Amino acid sequence: MLVAGRIENFKDYSKFSSLKEFNNTIEMFLAEHKKDFTKGELVAFKRLVRFSAKYAGVANAKIGTLVKAINEKLKGFGVSRSTFERMLRKAKDLGILSIENTAKSKGGKGHNVYIFNTIDVLKERKLTYCENPEKPCDSKSEDTYFEGETSILLKTSKKKNLKIRKDVDLDSTFTASYVPKEFVHAVKPFFDHAAVIEDFWKSVFLDTKAISHIVEQDTITYTAINAFKQAIRGYKRGKVKTNLVRYFTGTFKKLMDQVYSELPLHVFSSSK
Repeated sequence: MLVAGRIENFKDYSKFSSLKEFNNTIEMFLAEHKKDFTKGELVAFKRLVRFSAKYAGVANAKIGTLVKAINEKLKGFGVSRSTFERMLRKAKDLGILSIENTAKSKGGKGHNVYIFNTIDVLKERKLTYCENPEKPCDSKSEDTYFEGETSILLKTSKKKNLKIRKDVDLDSTFTASYVPKEFVHAVKPFFDHAAVIEDFWKSVFLDTKAISHIVEQDTITYTAINAFKQAIRGYKRGKVKTNLVRYFTGTFKKLMDQVYSELPLHVFSSSK
């Protein structure tokens, strides 16, 4: 068990390289799971997120302290301890949060340490999740995960919402037109969010900008799809040590280097 102490003692538990990466993860998590929390639980969740800003994704505080801070901020119209505890259970069950207990140096229970997980850990749970725990999940071969639109691993609500939402709340049908449809179709069974799909494609665009006049667009697109499939396989096998977009980017670069090296010499001479 960890020893209770100042937040600086737990900074190495942060799983994020920056506050921006942490905030992006929270946005993607809420895009998928906002509906799973009550209004009070969302207030509690967002307050915990704010408490986790000094060292991205890590907070250490007693529940009573957090509840008090919320109530003071909202002038008495805050949340109860039971609401905060329900939020913690849901966040932990959904995979976004890990909770470590601490002990005081002189004995007795100390504060909790709240550690937010990266999107990779979150999606790993989604990829292996069985909605009905009393009914075993059907076994699936590795290739089943890459059968396109028919292998929907992340089920998203199809209900229409007339409110204007942030980009991260928009599903794959709102993906910008500069992203090839083939790539959208490959990614959306896993990430049915326009902003996430665009983030993956930005890596492709930046890495091929200088050679787009040499390599055909179809080649780039299908290399990117292949890289995404390999990234998912690597992720499921526990090879992803940073986050999935970075792993995908590295995989895509390697595949494109191979494609580029195999181009005939006359292509380079004609491009001058």
